[in-house]
Amino acid sequence: PHNHRPHSIHTTFYHAIVTMKFSLLAAAALCGSTVNAEIYFKEQFNDDAWKDRWTVSSDWKSKSELGEWTNTAGEFYADASDKGIQTSQDARFYGLSAAMTKAFNSSDKKDLVIQYSVKHEQKIDCGGAYIKLMPGGDNFESTKFGGDTPYAIMFGPDICGQNKRTHVIFHYDKKEDNLLIKKDVGCETDQLSHLYTLVLRPDNTFEVFVDNKSVRSGKLEDEFDFLPEKEIKDPEQSKPEDWVDVREIPDPEDVKPEGYDDILEEIPDPDAAKPDDWDDEDDGEWEAPMMDNPDFKGPWSPKMIPNPDYKGAWVHPMIANPEYSYDDNMHAVCKDGCTHVGFELWQVKSGTIFDDIIVTDSLEEAQKFAEETFFKKKEGEKEMFDEAEKKRREEQEAAMADEEDFDMDDMEDMHMMGDEF
Repeated sequence: PHNHRPHSIHTTFYHAIVTMKFSLLAAAALCGSTVNAEIYFKEQFNDDAWKDRWTVSSDWKSKSELGEWTNTAGEFYADASDKGIQTSQDARFYGLSAAMTKAFNSSDKKDLVIQYSVKHEQKIDCGGAYIKLMPGGDNFESTKFGGDTPYAIMFGPDICGQNKRTHVIFHYDKKEDNLLIKKDVGCETDQLSHLYTLVLRPDNTFEVFVDNKSVRSGKLEDEFDFLPEKEIKDPEQSKPEDWVDVREIPDPEDVKPEGYDDILEEIPDPDAAKPDDWDDEDDGEWEAPMMDNPDFKGPWSPKMIPNPDYKGAWVHPMIANPEYSYDDNMHAVCKDGCTHVGFELWQVKSGTIFDDIIVTDSLEEAQKFAEETFFKKKEGEKEMFDEAEKKRREEQEAAMADEEDFDMDDMEDMHMMGDEF
């Protein structure tokens, strides 16, 4: 076991506050909606039987393209026995899915909550870390699960270069393509574990939490393209042919000055003088160098004046869109029942650890689970990471000092060799 340094007073106090906060939350939850909360799926990967519960997408890609999943607590942790699953090979696809304990059906008019933790130990530069919720039931082909498999929800962080976002994507039967959130939701990019939570409600609203802090919420019709526009341009209307939208016109009374076109663009430099050593016979006839003519103004054009007939920009009249109608069932991404969860990823740099997955109909239940898992180990993981970083910096500084000493020794040796000669 790893020996942690003693907690400081500040760390202990902070941990006490965090623990108290979530303990109170859990207590309130137990008295409220968690009593009737339904858990459709829960996974902590802490036993070897996780391989029996999950199926690798062995028929999705060739064996050489698929990366191996490992079961580990990672390089820094609060408890070595508290494990997750980790991507282990660079530049590989990763496919893995599991059947839910119970199907979630949107017709039940319940909240849908998806929550899991992500730890990018590898300082990820390019790779997905999102989770998918899928229909399929008994017909779901686990070994073929991949990028083309239909899904109801895709949620979680995705990082590649400067693009760093948390995907929130919903399936909608009335659209050919799945619906991406219009405005990007940010994601965490450090090497520590972070908790991602999505809530989809039957009142057609949603909310995204990162580490239990709300980072985006709103109405589905506002944040996604579920519905057509309420108003459209009137197809019966068009800009009148005599509509004047030219703001300025040439001044009809402005006349080009006489001789304007005779002004040269360049003239001989009047201050230039023929050099004293110039020989016309040898050097040819001397000519003064040319310079820009200060009187040359370029091609003439009349000055512009306000157009007395200007009416302003024409605005197309709008009418109610006959194709618009509100859909009470935008939230119903699992109308036929969602039965599986899975990861379908591409990672250039592997090392991401996934853990503590829950699918439920209660945000309070998910937060209670987070208290028992994510928040319980958060501080210990951070402490071990800080210790590892401190050791890494010390070793780096020592190596740099050794390199400087080596360079100095080389210079002294060179100096002594010079003295010999």
